Amino acid sequence: MIQVLLVDDHLIARSGVRLMLGIADDITIVGEAETARDALLLAERLEFDIAIVDIALPDRSGLDLIKLIKARRPKAAVLMLSMYAEDIYAVRALRAGASGYLTKNSPAPMLVAAVRKAAAGGKHLSPELVERVVDMAGSEDLLPHEQLSDRELEVLRHIAEGATLVRIAEQLHLSPHTVTTYRTRILEKMGMASNVELARYAFENDLLP
Repeated sequence: MIQVLLVDDHLIARSGVRLMLGIADDITIVGEAETARDALLLAERLEFDIAIVDIALPDRSGLDLIKLIKARRPKAAVLMLSMYAEDIYAVRALRAGASGYLTKNSPAPMLVAAVRKAAAGGKHLSPELVERVVDMAGSEDLLPHEQLSDRELEVLRHIAEGATLVRIAEQLHLSPHTVTTYRTRILEKMGMASNVELARYAFENDLLP
């Protein structure tokens, strides 16, 4: 039996995943968490083979959580299940240690297949993602947001969603000064001058859900 830890702050999303995985008689969900903190507490006391993690958690990025789970449970696999387009975060998730990336509109058979593959030690990669990985490995011509660090991309997303710097600091557990520094770096790297330009870029490049 493949044991799954499910991490998503939306009850409806977790219910949907339970229903989709319910079609498989060799997969069971042994724990659920709404936050990264709760997920790490469960990871300390539960036995599980796969963690299915959302990228947008209220207290920490799913990319950070992938690394933390892998540090605590090296043998466990992590799949990222997100509302964000694959080409935005998938490569970053793989670099963080994920065994695959799926969007929340993936059909149930695909999710089940990804869980089984990850449990067997493999990786779930769509043909488009494989092509993207190859392209990025062989090219230095990256899009502006692809030059950002994971944390910078996270700050950019919050700015584009209209959050104030103080609110971003609270959500990411950073000081307002640190967030201001990240904003300055983002503007410099992307060659932009204002939050309005950042928001427009995020919208036009599908960086928002």
